[in-house]
Amino acid sequence: VQLQAFGGGLVQPGGFLRLSCAASGSISSISHMGWYRQAPGKQRDLVAILTSGTTTYADSVKGRFTISRDNAKNTMYLQMNSLKPEDTAVYYCNFVFWVVGSYWGQGTLVTVSS
Repeated sequence: VQLQAFGGGLVQPGGFLRLSCAASGSISSISHMGWYRQAPGKQRDLVAILTSGTTTYADSVKGRFTISRDNAKNTMYLQMNSLKPEDTAVYYCNFVFWVVGSYWGQGTLVTVSS
């Protein structure tokens, strides 16, 4: 299984970006998937997680970020609106499969700055 994340970049405060994470390879049934981020000098934190029926967001992104998936494309998305400088981080996608376990994407850098 390979996960490829893309869509990061430089955006001004108040702007938006959409991250994508595409899974390929021997994909089995998915337990859950999510986005995490790691700012410089900080630990990796959960941003949003999506199970078959529910979504959970970090308090800091509630109302601004939306996680979604396209099953046909084995792709997960993170729509990020009203971006703030404190959203600057490397964003990682994570898929957890029932059979083969947890896989991480390579990370995509989001920089929010004027």
